[in-house]
Amino acid sequence: MRRCGVVEIALNVFATVFVAIIFKMDLGDTARAWLLWAIVFHGAVGGNPDAKRLYDDLLSNYNKLVRPVVNTTDVLRVCIKLKLSQLIDVNLKNQIMTTNLWVEQSWYDYKLRWEPREYGGVQMLHVPSDHIWRPDIVLYNNADGNFEVTLATKATIYHQGLVEWKPPAIYKSSCEIDVEYFPFDEQTCVLKFGSWTYDGFKVDLRHMDEKPGSNVVEVGVDLSEFYMSVEWDILEVPAVRNERFYTCCDEPYLDITFNITMRRKTLFYTVNIIIPCMGISFLTVLTFYLPSDSGEKVTLSISILISLHVFFLLVVEIIPPTSLVVPLLGKYLIFAMILVSISICVTVVVLNVHFRSPQTHKMAPWVKRVFIHILPRLLVMRRPQYQFETNRFSQRLMMKTTGGKSELSSYYPYRGGAGHLDSPLSASKERLSPESICEGLPSFGGSCQIHGPSLISADTEEMTISESKSPPPMLR
Repeated sequence: MRRCGVVEIALNVFATVFVAIIFKMDLGDTARAWLLWAIVFHGAVGGNPDAKRLYDDLLSNYNKLVRPVVNTTDVLRVCIKLKLSQLIDVNLKNQIMTTNLWVEQSWYDYKLRWEPREYGGVQMLHVPSDHIWRPDIVLYNNADGNFEVTLATKATIYHQGLVEWKPPAIYKSSCEIDVEYFPFDEQTCVLKFGSWTYDGFKVDLRHMDEKPGSNVVEVGVDLSEFYMSVEWDILEVPAVRNERFYTCCDEPYLDITFNITMRRKTLFYTVNIIIPCMGISFLTVLTFYLPSDSGEKVTLSISILISLHVFFLLVVEIIPPTSLVVPLLGKYLIFAMILVSISICVTVVVLNVHFRSPQTHKMAPWVKRVFIHILPRLLVMRRPQYQFETNRFSQRLMMKTTGGKSELSSYYPYRGGAGHLDSPLSASKERLSPESICEGLPSFGGSCQIHGPSLISADTEEMTISESKSPPPMLR
C-alpha cells in the first residue's frame, strides 16, 4: 500500500511537470488542447481497466443499424415515459405549445449482456447513445423542424441487457386551442410519440407505468420536477396507447398520446382587462345623469365607446383568428359596445327634444298621450297639479269687457272680492274654459276677457295670478 502511494505521488508530480512543459512550449491552442485531452483520457482509462475492457468487448463487433432481437420475427418491447420539466409557452395565436421535458426510453438488447464477476464487478456502463441501436421515437404532432431529440446524451447499460436513455428535449407541438370561454378556459394539448419506421410487429411501444390489460395510464407524465407556470395550472396528464391500422398495410402502427390538461390563471386578465372594461361600461349610466345643457353627454358616450373598442382590439391580438366561436370576453365587449351605441342614440334624441321650443315645433298628440298618460302609470308616477295663488301687492293681467262679443283669447281664473284673496285656487290647465273662468266674477254688463299667453298649451309653465288692494283691473 505504501509503495502504491509513492507511485501515485510520482505520477502526479510527473503529470504536473508535463502540463507545465506543454504550456511553456510554443504550440498552438488546438495542439495544446489535444495533448491535455489525451492525458486526461489515458488517466481515466488507466484508472478503470475493467470498464475499458468491457466497453471494447461489447462494442467491438456491435452493429447499431440492426434491431437487437435474436430472431427477425421477434417483437422488441420499448417502454417510454415523459418527465415534464417546464411549460415554456402556450401560443394562442399560432396554436403551439412549447415544453421542456425528458423522454425516458428503455428496452432490452441481448448483445449488451455480461457477467459482472468477469469484469471486476462492473454492473453498469455509460456509453454514447449514438454507438448503440436506438428506437426512432419521434413526436408526430411536431410544429418545429426537429422531429427527433436534438441532444444525444449518453445511455446507461446494465449487465442484464437493459438499456435506459433519458435525453432532454424542447418540443414545439401543435395544439388545438378552444377560446370559447377565454380567459376562463381549459385547454388540452397532446404529445403524440411513436416509431417513425417500425410497425407494431417489429417494435411494441408501451408506457413504463402501464398495467397489464390496460392501455390507459392515469398519470402518464412525471411532474416531480415540474417548475410551476405563471399562467397555467396543470390539472391532469393521462397517457393512452393507440393502435392504428391503415388501408395500405396489415400491420398496426402504435403510438402513445400524452394528454396535458391545463387551466388558465385569470388574475392577469381580470385585473388588466375585465375590471377596466366593467368600470368603463358603468360610466354609460352617467350620461343620463348629466344635464342636457352641459353639452358633454354625447362626448362622454363616444369616449366610452372608443375605450371599449381599444380593449376589444387587445383581445383580438391575443386570441387566435378563428371563425368557429367567439370568446366570452369578446361577447361581453361587443354587448357593451352595442349598449353604449344605443345610449348615444337615446342621448341624441333627448338633446333634440330638450332644445325644441313652441316657436319651432308643435307637440304631436301621440307624444302627449305617451309621456303624460301612459308612461306615468307604468313608472308609478303622479302627475303634478298646477296651483294658482293670489298676491295682494301685484297685478299682472289686464281684463277688458266687450259688449257681448266673444273673441278667441286665453281665459284665466279670477275671483274678485276680498273674500277670495286669501284662498288659493288650484285647478288643472286642461279644465279651463271660458264659462268656468268668468263664473263668479262681478257683472259689468258684458263678457270678460283676459289677454295673455295661452295656458292650454303643454309648454306653458305655472303662472301666478294675484290681485292688489288698489282699484280693480281696468274694465271697459
